[in-house]
Amino acid sequence: MPGGQGGGGYGRGRGRMGGTRPGAGPGGRCVCPNCGASIPHQRGVPCYQVSCPKCGAKMVRG
Repeated sequence: MPGGQGGGGYGRGRGRMGGTRPGAGPGGRCVCPNCGASIPHQRGVPCYQVSCPKCGAKMVRG
């Protein structure tokens, strides 16, 4: 490669699936797979550790 340019394109981009997941990040919501209730996601608390306020099932990220 003249002048040290090139590199074959490795290390570029944002990884698999574009580097983003819908609903992921500090915002988003936690949704109950059982009854459909949703609450705002709390930063630092995984949704699977939160119980649904309506039916008590474990929430999932939505």
